[in-house]
Amino acid sequence: MFRTIAWFGYFWLYLIKIMPEYFKVNRLLKEGKIKERDLLVDSVASKWAKALLRFAGARVKVIGAENVPSDRAVLFVSNHQGNFDIPIFLGCINKPKAFIAKVEMLKMPIISTWMKQMNCVFLDRQDLRQNLRVMNDATEYLKKGYSMVIFPEGTRSKGKTMGEFKAGSLRMAIKANVPIVPVTINGSYKLMEQNGFIIKPAEVEIVISEPIETIGLTKEQTNELNEKVQSIIAGNLEAGLL
Repeated sequence: MFRTIAWFGYFWLYLIKIMPEYFKVNRLLKEGKIKERDLLVDSVASKWAKALLRFAGARVKVIGAENVPSDRAVLFVSNHQGNFDIPIFLGCINKPKAFIAKVEMLKMPIISTWMKQMNCVFLDRQDLRQNLRVMNDATEYLKKGYSMVIFPEGTRSKGKTMGEFKAGSLRMAIKANVPIVPVTINGSYKLMEQNGFIIKPAEVEIVISEPIETIGLTKEQTNELNEKVQSIIAGNLEAGLL
């Protein structure tokens, strides 16, 4: 319990500590220095995430880091086991990225402000019209060279069992002509969800699979893409050591 209380205290104090960096980000944006701004946002987010993982006692093993393309935007597609999945992505996968997040995240002060700076988009699954608009926004970010992360299950599994991917979750990669990088997260639920939301140290394994090209796919290959990515992640979960 002490670790949990201390972690949440550290979580908010760190956000307050980096407020000067936020003002610098805004200044760079006003000056039109977009590349410098993007690099600073990614650096701040990565350092924050790594600090949170250390404080939680997370021991993260990354397999397949070489499969992340360095020269183009990608759509990361991952299973979603727990609340620590976002810090894991930010701190352990070395590529600037934004998230397709649930709209409830907008209610979180400071965090939502930084997420907007990262170019995250916020999805309300109860509003189909808003859903379509947000997915189009994410597609445009991909076209502009910003990588995105989506959790197609739509919610945390809170365990090793993976839910079904939502239909159409990967369509944005096809529209933007960017590769899909399947990512398997194994064990993140042990940091919190397994313990009744009490934070405890745990080992986590991340498997980054080879990119899947979306350019030139046949109609049949497009229709099978969702199942193919889900099968890759499910296979990695089954083969995982944790």
